[in-house]
Amino acid sequence: MYEARHQRPLSRPDFVRRLGWHAVLALLIVAVSLGIGVLGYHGFERLPFIDAFLNAAMILGGMGPVNLPLTAAGKIFAALYALYSGIVFLATATLLAAPFLHRLLHRFHWNEKL
Repeated sequence: MYEARHQRPLSRPDFVRRLGWHAVLALLIVAVSLGIGVLGYHGFERLPFIDAFLNAAMILGGMGPVNLPLTAAGKIFAALYALYSGIVFLATATLLAAPFLHRLLHRFHWNEKL
């Protein structure tokens, strides 16, 4: 997926294309994760979809829930979803930063002899 150390860095248009694909993948991960949260809150806590969306978005964004869970199943779901959301946050941030970090490191080392 990325160019090897001995290859020249990508051209600017190709790099922008790579950034676009990473952004699309990050948005897809966030959308799927948000969908999981909405369905979980709607199913376990019987929240209306708009409230389930609000809770899922707040947890996914790191702010915490708006409505505290009342059922045992809802509490377990909320705890697992919060842990999952932390991992998604780190993975998405890494996915968005990877092209920049790779390009920076590649520019320092692309012309070195192995």
